[in-house]
Amino acid sequence: EDAGRVTASIAQPVTGVERRLISSQYFEPGNLMKDVCVWTANHASAILPVRLSLPPPIPTLISNSGESTEKVRCPLTMSPSTLVVRFGDPVTANCSVAREDFFGLGWEVSLGPPELSMNSFVVWSVDRMTEWNEKPACYALSEHGGQCHINLPLTVYKPPDSVSLSFVNHTGPMFEGHQYTLQCTVQDVAPVKNLIVTFYRGQTALGKPQSSNNTEKKPVTEIFSLNITTSEEDDGGQFWCEAKLELGPAGIKHPPVVRSEKLTATVLFGPQVLCPTKLQVTEGERLSCEVRGNPPPLVTWFREGQVVAPPTNSARKHAGKYTVSAKGQFGLKNFTVEVEVLAGSGTTNSFRHFMLASLLIQMINCL
Repeated sequence: EDAGRVTASIAQPVTGVERRLISSQYFEPGNLMKDVCVWTANHASAILPVRLSLPPPIPTLISNSGESTEKVRCPLTMSPSTLVVRFGDPVTANCSVAREDFFGLGWEVSLGPPELSMNSFVVWSVDRMTEWNEKPACYALSEHGGQCHINLPLTVYKPPDSVSLSFVNHTGPMFEGHQYTLQCTVQDVAPVKNLIVTFYRGQTALGKPQSSNNTEKKPVTEIFSLNITTSEEDDGGQFWCEAKLELGPAGIKHPPVVRSEKLTATVLFGPQVLCPTKLQVTEGERLSCEVRGNPPPLVTWFREGQVVAPPTNSARKHAGKYTVSAKGQFGLKNFTVEVEVLAGSGTTNSFRHFMLASLLIQMINCL
């Protein structure tokens, strides 16, 4: 007897047939102590009923004489070695033993009663995976009275029902330079610890991908947040978030990905005047400076203190200093630009176009 295990060997020679009873108490991964009796007669075996009792410490393999033997590597093989399954899908896994001195192979699972098989392999199969916390394990008994087991790593997953994006405590237009919080809500996903959430503006990822420390295996709703400071580049930009289940190398080839709807941002900014301090234009060109703002600012041109219209067909007389005044919702900006008008470009180009057109007409008439 050894730490809650009893092994007995009784030889009964009857008319040349040796009958042997091997009685062994052993552990299954579910921490239940079981008595198994196996009658062997000339290598034929029969399994007697099993009794459950309280779990003592896990024993080592022992010999028929009751002496402890050296611990042996568990000779069980799983196929597949890791299992990833969507909730509600079928599951199949095979467990086999490679050594003849082990017998009594079985699975310990909550989806069905444990069964002991005398074959060298045993298959666990269910039509629908309906348990989130299943911890399947395969075990085998040794002729020496011990037992070993290995666990099958199992991940049961469920893609999110939906993913949505919003701004926290804010609706409507935003202001340039202010901080806002984006919130990505992922509804009913499992396991949430395998979830990776990324925020985007257009096709540009914002910040680092985020994950959760929640170890709950059943579906939960998780919220992820990201602070942003708006700029004029965000005006008209589309924000969205993406939730992806990273299920590891044993997972499916294309991980489940669910994206939120795109949220178009309106950012109020400006006015801004984008113009060099010295501007060169050629004769015939339009004089202009780029002015940005939301809402669009009111732009006024001044020359020598007088309101003027910027020339659309520049001439030498239009050279000089101008002041561009841009008035927007957030203030007034004045910008001074010195304009230089280069000779000939506009007139020469028009003349060249006229000559080329005339020559083309003459060639057509000669055909």
